[in-house]
Amino acid sequence: MNTENLAELRTEDLGAGVVKRATTLADGRDLIYYDDPGTTLGAERAVDARTLDPRPETATMRLDVLTGDWITVAANRQNRVMMPSASADPLAPQTPDNPSEVPSRYDVAVFENRSPAFGPALAEALGTAPAATNPARGLDDLGALGLGRTRTSVGRCEVVCFSPEHSGSFGTQTVTRARTVIEAWADRTAALSKLPGIEQIFPFENRGEAIGVTLPHPHGQIYAYPYVTPRTTRLLDSIDRTAPDLFQHILEFEQASERMVFRGEHWTAFVPFAARWPLEVHLMPHRHVPDFAETTDAERDELAPLYLRLLRGVDALYDSPTPYIAAWHQAPVNVGRESVRLHLQLTSPRRAADKLKFLAGSEAAMWAWAAEVTPEQGAARIREAIERAAADESSSRSTDGEVSA
Repeated sequence: MNTENLAELRTEDLGAGVVKRATTLADGRDLIYYDDPGTTLGAERAVDARTLDPRPETATMRLDVLTGDWITVAANRQNRVMMPSASADPLAPQTPDNPSEVPSRYDVAVFENRSPAFGPALAEALGTAPAATNPARGLDDLGALGLGRTRTSVGRCEVVCFSPEHSGSFGTQTVTRARTVIEAWADRTAALSKLPGIEQIFPFENRGEAIGVTLPHPHGQIYAYPYVTPRTTRLLDSIDRTAPDLFQHILEFEQASERMVFRGEHWTAFVPFAARWPLEVHLMPHRHVPDFAETTDAERDELAPLYLRLLRGVDALYDSPTPYIAAWHQAPVNVGRESVRLHLQLTSPRRAADKLKFLAGSEAAMWAWAAEVTPEQGAARIREAIERAAADESSSRSTDGEVSA
């Protein structure tokens, strides 16, 4: 065997039999493989032998003094790849004809985005990441208002490839693969939370061209922000004005309502009382847990099939795949750990088979929402769709000669 063509790997055993193998790409970006339990892949991985341009300069954030929001200006993102063919898929394993981002065959792969909105600079130099020239100096500095304020957009943007296949989504994966991705989310949440200057970690999946997806490959992303995001800031304010266990009150309120979609041992799915979108579902753990890194093996084990059940039901609503944003909200790194609970917010702009909800004047300009579908109607439709999807899957397994689960 020619060991010169093999990457140096840092290997670690994780939960559920998942094996982590970490290395770097040709330009120094982190690349981590997460192998399924019982994977057919070998232990070796190929070296990334590409000749790559230097990484772009870290973007700059500008303060909107009217709202207190920080706006990242990342011109390097203008030239991203748009809906490539399978032969030019940048998230597929490399071939002689496709110098993609991942050198080897993989089960799940995570790597630093080549065109990030945040990073590669950090508040302090670490590994191949340089120190930012003008990082934020804590949450008080970020919260101060003033004209013309700028800071470096320190942080990290990572791509999470759910599969080496060219097309699909999280919902098209097996339970085993879903469990591997969940283990990767937990591992990356823990690692990114330790980076200098990071305040919040956000795993998410954009699905469908109607959402603005630029790659059909089944993948999600993880953002590590240098600030607490505006939505979470408003959430912290609501907690301060109500109760530190607000999420527990919400969970119990929704579990007793007709908006509940399903309930497991550790997780409950429901359409929220004041849902904004035509399709909106939340999935919440039954105990307080701030982020994926602090979930138990039992919670992760149950989440894999329950989350797939939800996503396949959402796809069964219409004859074509449903566009959505699957947003996993986690507690900030340094504040709100005892009150902000991990939860999924799954939303779709599709309000009918051939109609989308667009954010026009009132919603986009004034942040004043008007919902066209009642949350109770939405929950009933999703429950029915989940039942249809389960019945279709059971019928398909029986037809194929398999035993239905």
